[in-house]
Amino acid sequence: MANAIHSSTTPTCPADFQPAFASAIESLMQAQRVQLEALNSWQQSMAAINQEVWDEWVCHWGGGAPIDV
Repeated sequence: MANAIHSSTTPTCPADFQPAFASAIESLMQAQRVQLEALNSWQQSMAAINQEVWDEWVCHWGGGAPIDV
């Protein structure tokens, strides 16, 4: 009798749960890749702006043109 109660309360998953779960995970991973690409692009543009500001500061206050390595 204890087995009958236990087996009746055991949740069952629909057969299509795993493909739907994998699809949801893939969508989330794709969204995260897009976010990381946007962050990388933003960081590259900020690095270029930083370099430009540094070069201008060196030209104005450092007494000469910066030497790019």
